[in-house]
Amino acid sequence: MDIAALSMALSTTQLKQQTNLALMDKVMGNADTKGARMVEMMENSIPHPDLGNSLDIKA
Repeated sequence: MDIAALSMALSTTQLKQQTNLALMDKVMGNADTKGARMVEMMENSIPHPDLGNSLDIKA
């Protein structure tokens, strides 16, 4: 087996693994950010706790 070819194959495999890990880290960071924004949006959309608790029926 050719040592140079084996070295190139190993180097290429390591580069692919590093690229995949970097991409996955970026995707996970984006998912965390979007999740935090969604939670914030849902918390801001909760209506006031006193709204709808009483009904004024005076005529």
